[in-house]
Amino acid sequence: MAERVPPEVQHYAVKYQQLQNLLAQILAEKSAVETELREINRVLSELERLPDEVEIYKSIGHVLVKTSKADVKKELDEKKELLELRLKALEKQEKEARRQLEEVQARIKEVLSKSYQLAEKALKGQAG
Repeated sequence: MAERVPPEVQHYAVKYQQLQNLLAQILAEKSAVETELREINRVLSELERLPDEVEIYKSIGHVLVKTSKADVKKELDEKKELLELRLKALEKQEKEARRQLEEVQARIKEVLSKSYQLAEKALKGQAG
């Protein structure tokens, strides 16, 4: 008797793969956001050490533009706040994707177990 994967398991396997891909995307984006947050925190820390009247230049494309410490700090604080919100959203998405993965994995195990039990009964019925 040839082994066949039940269609329901195939369906859940596809869904499981899609969820794994989604989780990988979420984790990649989360990592990028965390890296950017670390860099912003490092820059803000360095800014705190500088006197208020120091000349600061920021890059806009290929041009460096003179700006004030206060303006740079304000801009970085706003960007930090947005990134922290994005990180929280990504953490929620990650949690939900992991929950769904566990749910699909449980369904696959359940369906395979039922299929195995049915196959066992069929074999016993043929033998008897």
